[in-house]
Amino acid sequence: MKAIVFDLDGTLIDSAPDIHLASCKVLDLRGISHISLDTARGFIGHGAEVFVARLMSAVGLPAAETPKVLHDFLQAYETAVHLTQPYPGVLQALTALGDAGWTIGLCTNKPLVPTRAVLAHVGLNGVFGAVIGGDSLPQRKPDAAPLWACLRVLGAEQALFVGDSEVDAQTALNAALPFALFTEGYRKVPIDQLPHLFAFSDFAALPELAERWSADQARTR
Repeated sequence: MKAIVFDLDGTLIDSAPDIHLASCKVLDLRGISHISLDTARGFIGHGAEVFVARLMSAVGLPAAETPKVLHDFLQAYETAVHLTQPYPGVLQALTALGDAGWTIGLCTNKPLVPTRAVLAHVGLNGVFGAVIGGDSLPQRKPDAAPLWACLRVLGAEQALFVGDSEVDAQTALNAALPFALFTEGYRKVPIDQLPHLFAFSDFAALPELAERWSADQARTR
C-alpha cells in the first residue's frame, strides 16, 4: 500500500489569517490590543491550548483566566474558515496522488471540529481515509501516537509524512517515518536544521517525489 499523511495548517492550507482573526475576537472581548498576524503565525503548531497560552503570555493575561480565554477562542476558532485558502497546487496534487493509488491521511494538532469545518470550506471533504485531530487522543504531535493512530485507520504500516514545521519533523522522527518538508509554511528555523527526506516548495512536484520514494521502498523490500 502506498500511504501518505499530511499535516494541515501551514502544509495544505494557509489558515493563519483565520486563527489571527479568532485571537482578535478574544482580545476584543477584553479590550486588549490585537497581536500581529506574524506573531499569531509564530504561535501555531502545538494545538489550540498552546496557542492560547502563548497569546495570553504575549498580552499579559493571568493564567487563572485560561479556561475562559480558551473557551472563547475555541468558539471563534470553530467557524474561522473564511480567510483560509489551500496553498497553490494542493488540490491538484491530492487528486493526482489519489488517482495514482495513494491512500491519504491527515494528522493535525487542530481540534476536529474546526478541522472538519475548514476541510469543507476548501473542498477537501472525502479526500482523507483517516483524519486525526488535536483532540482525537490524549497526546498531540510531536508525540508519535497521533501519527501511528492515523496509520492504523489507514491500514498502513509505513507512510510518507508531509509537514511544514519543527513539530512535524519531530513527529516523523518520533514515529520513525520519512518526512517531506513543505518549505512555504510556518517553519521557524532554516531548512537544513530540520531532518527530512526531501523538501519542496511547489505542490506540483510532490506526486513525482512521493512516487520516487515509493519505488525506492519497493526495491528495498
